Amino acid sequence: MRIWAIANQKGGVGKTTTTLALGRQLAALGHRVLLIDLDPHASLTRSFGIPLDPPPAGVLELFAAPPAELATLCHASRIPGLDHVCAQSALATLERRSANQPGLGLSLQNALARHAGRHDYILLDCAPTLGLLMINALAAADRLIIPTQAEPLALHGLDGMVRTGEMVERSRRRPLPMSILPTLFDRRTRAGNESLRQMQDNHGTRVWEDAIPVDTRMSNAATLMAPVEGDDYPGRGLAAYRRALDWILADDARALEQAA
Repeated sequence: MRIWAIANQKGGVGKTTTTLALGRQLAALGHRVLLIDLDPHASLTRSFGIPLDPPPAGVLELFAAPPAELATLCHASRIPGLDHVCAQSALATLERRSANQPGLGLSLQNALARHAGRHDYILLDCAPTLGLLMINALAAADRLIIPTQAEPLALHGLDGMVRTGEMVERSRRRPLPMSILPTLFDRRTRAGNESLRQMQDNHGTRVWEDAIPVDTRMSNAATLMAPVEGDDYPGRGLAAYRRALDWILADDARALEQAA
């Protein structure tokens, strides 16, 4: 079982879209995939058509005492092999609870350890906030994927996210490989092209050599939720994510080989 955290401390860079796009394409390859929504805004949950009122059972139950089993919180999607776990707005209260409830920092890691063998890939869609939920995700992850918009302001968020990933890697004393995905790229603009070059210059081989282009079709949840048939990807954005997945999987294979 491989666990990927999709995170960035800046909002609006395509984290949820990246989670959905990579997850649906892993499922199309025949893998059992679970997407977990760790954002109190619950964009991923809404993409699956789950009403937020009344709040669904979901991630919050993993932080209860005693915690729920992850398998009891999974929902199947329209895409074969793709399941998901809902977020709730009450996740925003966990920061306050952590002061009186020791051990919350490892709640997700413990839940995932008990879930071993049920899914091949688990993708964690993180909120754009460095707090308890993101630290939980990074502590549990085998890989950090950082979607980053190809524009100047997003580069500052990228640098901060890389530093956070390196800090967590040192504290947990095992590797946390990083994959930086340039997103929302408009090759017609000078700012976009310069930002992409700067990203690649600053972070080297951690950055995908290509970029996910702006594609308005990906803003439609119905497109992302449609089952994949063969190599028929609706739009250039999803086709780019398919190439990005190949790159991530190749780097994941190298990381596993080095750890063996």
